[in-house]
Amino acid sequence: MLIRATAPSFLPQTPISSIDPIEEAQHEQDARQGVVDLFRTIIGDLERRWAERHAEESHEGEPFQHADAELGEIVDRLDERAFGLLWLLLCLPCIPPFVYVLPQIVSLPMLALGVQMANGRQSPWLPRKFRERRFQLKEFTKVLNICEKYVRWFEAIARPRLPAVTGRLGARILGGLLVIPSLSILLPLIGTNTVPSIGIAIASLGLVQRDGLLVILGMIIALGWVFLLIVVGVFFGLELATFVKDWLGSLF
Repeated sequence: MLIRATAPSFLPQTPISSIDPIEEAQHEQDARQGVVDLFRTIIGDLERRWAERHAEESHEGEPFQHADAELGEIVDRLDERAFGLLWLLLCLPCIPPFVYVLPQIVSLPMLALGVQMANGRQSPWLPRKFRERRFQLKEFTKVLNICEKYVRWFEAIARPRLPAVTGRLGARILGGLLVIPSLSILLPLIGTNTVPSIGIAIASLGLVQRDGLLVILGMIIALGWVFLLIVVGVFFGLELATFVKDWLGSLF
């Protein structure tokens, strides 16, 4: 039985609890599937549950015509992949250079996601009204059919590699590290959002596809750029301080 480790002191603490063996087995099974196949499996499971609950209302010819589900049911089943999808959606508006205000706004939920991951959550926390929002499964299937060929193309490039990077512990470490480029995006300065956002996008795609190599590449880009910004900031800060000191000295 797996036991969650206690979160670092700078993060919100959650009670130590054991992971349900049945849930963990489902997690391992889902981890071996690509995104498209996983979504189709989830839709199939939700259709069966809906059919069982509405057996008396179902028509023989169209048993799933009005089958629906809550958004929270999808998010919980995606586990860490749901974090990857949300990270990707949030960081895309931050990639264009010289764009301000919007990146600073979306960086706040990005920070929240990073803290949640680092704190050991297996899926993102969403407000209750969003979790309970219902949608028809047939409409979801239509969207999936449209996107499938594009997702399949990406799946041919990104594949499950280095599973420890995207596993339970790896996801916690990744969440803590993603806080750093998110803080960079929060700063409304030149060069603080585009490259870190590109790195986060690559890492997010790796998390969705459980491609540890892609996650590492994305984090190298994001953290490397932030480190470079810090070095440049310190260097020019010292240069500016020296210039001001010399200028003041020449006056007196």
